[in-house]
Amino acid sequence: MSGIRPTGFLHLGNYFGALRNFVRMQDEFTCYFMVADLHSLTTHPDTKELKANVHRVLAEHIACGIDTDKVALYCQSHIYETSELYLYLNMLAYVGELEKTTTFKDKVRLQPQNVNAGLLTYPVLQAADIMLHRATLVPVGKDQEQHLEMSRNYANRFNHRYGEVFPEPQAFNYGSELVKVPSLDGAGKMSKSENQYATLYLSDDDELIRKKVMKAKTDSGPTAPNTPKPDYIDNIFLLMKLVSEEAVIKKFEDDYNRCTIRYGDMKKQLAEDMVKFIAPIRERAEAIRTNEQYLKEIMEKGAEKARKSAHATMELVREAVGLNYY
Repeated sequence: MSGIRPTGFLHLGNYFGALRNFVRMQDEFTCYFMVADLHSLTTHPDTKELKANVHRVLAEHIACGIDTDKVALYCQSHIYETSELYLYLNMLAYVGELEKTTTFKDKVRLQPQNVNAGLLTYPVLQAADIMLHRATLVPVGKDQEQHLEMSRNYANRFNHRYGEVFPEPQAFNYGSELVKVPSLDGAGKMSKSENQYATLYLSDDDELIRKKVMKAKTDSGPTAPNTPKPDYIDNIFLLMKLVSEEAVIKKFEDDYNRCTIRYGDMKKQLAEDMVKFIAPIRERAEAIRTNEQYLKEIMEKGAEKARKSAHATMELVREAVGLNYY
């Protein structure tokens, strides 16, 4: 089980940190993939563009290879049991631990005028999303590891207090390290909301991709053979490893180690490889996004699958908590 908020546009980090795993998992596991529209309300209370954003995220999931016959692809707000489980889990969450979460502190810094209770209990709602399906595997990006640890805590607290209902959810990514896709400016990771010119979105057109990549931070190059790469140069190599052929990467690695690298040529190559990678996803997503009837059917089909799983879980939860009085 995993989810992505419909805030901003999906980007390369979303693809390599989550969507790529989703596509592989759908052939091996029972999967629940969610558009986290309720989560988005904690930071985006203006909902004028919410419908369009939800449609775009759904379309991009499908364009990236999600098969809606194999998975439950649904909107969080369509599964009412989520709110009930969220309420019960809030009784197991402590204000002190919630205030210490990295994402809460980041959001308080970014939106000091809107520090709402939903923002504070964001990890509790996230735990409810996961636990609602009694999920064991969660394909998440590196920035969500702390939230997943909190989900395990809530599962264990519930089981300890009320009896065994929930398994411990674990991060899942096919045995490799969790992918953290670096931004083009060398400062942090790609983001849906921060520094949009340093982020490559799945909806970017070809010229914009080229323009962004060519602006990536570089320097005058190494002055001694086999010099360790500065972070911002290492980032360009990391991005290249995501989309370029091995022979291309090796050429630029050799050039760097021999102090003959031409960063302009490297960025041109990276830009073309990014265009080749992103363009087909963008074109498929756009065709899907404009078909509202198809998206309505997708949401209904996904919600039906998710509700069936959620209903079964909540029957167990109410029984364990002692809320069945009849």
